Amino acid sequence: MISDPEKDSICLETIKNQCFEVTQALLEVGKLKPGQIIVLGCSTSEVRGESIGSAGSKEIAQAILDGIREALEGTGVALAVQCCEHLNRCLVVERHVAERYNLTEVTVIPVPNAGGAAAATAMGTFDDPIVVESIQAHAGIDIGDTFIGMHLKPVVVPVRLPIKSIGHAHLTVARTRPKLVGGKRAVYP
Repeated sequence: MISDPEKDSICLETIKNQCFEVTQALLEVGKLKPGQIIVLGCSTSEVRGESIGSAGSKEIAQAILDGIREALEGTGVALAVQCCEHLNRCLVVERHVAERYNLTEVTVIPVPNAGGAAAATAMGTFDDPIVVESIQAHAGIDIGDTFIGMHLKPVVVPVRLPIKSIGHAHLTVARTRPKLVGGKRAVYP
């Protein structure tokens, strides 16, 4: 449990399990393949029931990342963790992801008060983390309405899941699909 007697108790194991379930469902519904990317936007403050950016928690961030990374294990799908607005929503990724997609690296180290707890935790737990300016991910998980749309490929399609929140934070999940082009005579799969 989070050691904050002023707030409702939040079970870290529940958060981890919910994030695992959400990620597994997104992998399935989104039909994600090895080499593709899921972007995570996350306000641990919102998970705690506080206003975004006001009460970040590395413990909550770790539980969220643990659940997502456990679900991604062995899939070949990569994770990008969005920083907060103070770092212009840059993203923490593994170096090999940046190299594969020719992403622009930036020089900054996310910390809880400038980057957010999730990005700071990712920076400390990824194998070879770097920060990149932007990404066009194939799917996304937004915990606490952090607005990840700028980092998703067009066309974004909402994914409806039974889990609607993580802790106290609203949950939004999305996948992407290629644009439909060609008009009324076109044939689509």
